[in-house]
Amino acid sequence: MPELIELAALREFDTPTICNAIEVIAPERRVEGFTTKPFICHDPALPPMVGYARTAKIMATEPSGRNKADDLETRIGYFSHIAERPTPTVTVIEDIDDPVGFGAHWGEVNSNVHKGLGSVGVVTNGSIRDVDMWAEGFGAIAGSLSPSHGWVHVVEYAIPVEVHGMVVLPGDIIHADCHGAVVIPESAVSAIKSTVERLEKAEARLIGPSQQPEFDIEELITILDPDGRDH
Repeated sequence: MPELIELAALREFDTPTICNAIEVIAPERRVEGFTTKPFICHDPALPPMVGYARTAKIMATEPSGRNKADDLETRIGYFSHIAERPTPTVTVIEDIDDPVGFGAHWGEVNSNVHKGLGSVGVVTNGSIRDVDMWAEGFGAIAGSLSPSHGWVHVVEYAIPVEVHGMVVLPGDIIHADCHGAVVIPESAVSAIKSTVERLEKAEARLIGPSQQPEFDIEELITILDPDGRDH
């Protein structure tokens, strides 16, 4: 398991940069493990969310069908899952409603409760609300906004979920920001920083010259990497 300091260091980079590094470290992941649809980002100014996934599926178009005791047991089980160590965690919620996002699971209360249990933010295809009363520093990328709860409830938790094309298992390492989210293979974490540094040097060979007034196609041809490692 990666050290906390290694996970914290990943917050220095945006999610596209993390994806670039994964393409080099684990090329088989080039076409999987990341979101492929746009999100609403609650606060793009916040640093990226990085942590271990805690997962659930929700719906809101109809009541749970459980009795009060079973509903309470499910809620306690869900929050216990969110509170599991290690931390930090990222809560990943798949909304299985039709239409998706009918009722908001996320607002002032849940953002504060989840933050208090060690979650740094949420990634969901569902909806959020109370955006002006959100827990300070708690990140969120969501599919939509909604004014109402509806009958929102947790259907199941601590299970595999899929959010905007990204399949997530409980305990996966998640990196997310306003661009979307990606699952980082545990074996790749220690190599991310050095790989990013190499990629930035390669990209600088294109970016620097392209910003000069004398830059032209002839110069570009001479500096392109034949193996495409500069972009």
